[in-house]
Amino acid sequence: MNYRHAFHAGNFADLQKHAILLALLEALTADDAPLAVVDTHAGAGAYDLGGDMAQRSGEAQAGIGRLLAMAQVPAVFAPLVARVRALNGGADGPLYPGSPLLIAGALRKTDRYTACELRADDFESLRRTLAPYAFAQATQADGYATAAARAGRGGRTFVLIDPPFERPDDYAQTVATARAVLERDPQGVIAAWMPIKDLETFDAFMRAMETVTDDALAAELRLRPLTDPMKMNGSAMVIVGTPKAAEDAIAQATGWLAENLGQAGAKARVWRA
Repeated sequence: MNYRHAFHAGNFADLQKHAILLALLEALTADDAPLAVVDTHAGAGAYDLGGDMAQRSGEAQAGIGRLLAMAQVPAVFAPLVARVRALNGGADGPLYPGSPLLIAGALRKTDRYTACELRADDFESLRRTLAPYAFAQATQADGYATAAARAGRGGRTFVLIDPPFERPDDYAQTVATARAVLERDPQGVIAAWMPIKDLETFDAFMRAMETVTDDALAAELRLRPLTDPMKMNGSAMVIVGTPKAAEDAIAQATGWLAENLGQAGAKARVWRA
């Protein structure tokens, strides 16, 4: 599956991922300890939902478009909606923040943020997006290797692993990166996003993660039956070292999406491996 993010920005998977990301960052910045964040696949930084790729997929209309149209946004999504409106000058608009803008906006001057992106065009956009943030660095480098190399080098480590799944080894690389990060910083926090296409692939990933840690929290969202493995039938966030203060938001975001955006039989499950 090619998950070039401009096609999918603002869809249901982004709502889950970004609501959880903001909850994790709020919990991790609640004390004075500095945070060192690595975003392994940062993308362009922000997206125009009126652009050709987003318009061709139409996924944002059924995702962030639903939230923006609500008279009262669910509390768990309120921080994300506020960020979207701030990016659009305080109103509803076509711009949607990717993880780099959300992370940079949540961090403090004492924190550090490294955003990795290999695609040349997306990297240039990412570099411009992060230019106003002195503590943020955009780097055109392999995110898996960067996360492993920078973990434990000052500040508590937080790694967001969000690959486009263009490579057949992305699942294995995610597991290997989690192992390397935790070897260097046992107190590190890792949040890995992935599509759910079929149950066998997701279960195999979770079994592999069990060889790395006994502290993995899986937020599993299925919007439709897993009958067509060529489609993204759901998404999951798998988190190691979950701050207790973020656990309710993780469950609420995942549950709301299943109940309100899913087909008949949609499921939300939050469980520990």
